[in-house]
Amino acid sequence: MERQGDKRYTLALGTQVREEEFGLLFYTMAGPRLYFLYSGHALDGRFFQGEFTLEQWMERRTDRRPAQEQHMLGLKRSLNQLKEKGVLIEC
Repeated sequence: MERQGDKRYTLALGTQVREEEFGLLFYTMAGPRLYFLYSGHALDGRFFQGEFTLEQWMERRTDRRPAQEQHMLGLKRSLNQLKEKGVLIEC
């Protein structure tokens, strides 16, 4: 069940994402600008199809490592900052 306040994200128009060793690299044509998300292997580009909340995505991971609460809070904060910068769209 989805909780109120859980968010799903898609890439903003003109934004691309690439997986790197440290996490994700976002490139946006509006600027142009680069943004880094230090997520390790917790997220990949498929997350930004808007199908899953962060909690749902972490539950579906194949490595089945439990996400630490602090890591989840950091990812949520980072995703929100990318939304505020126009890199991501909340859907």
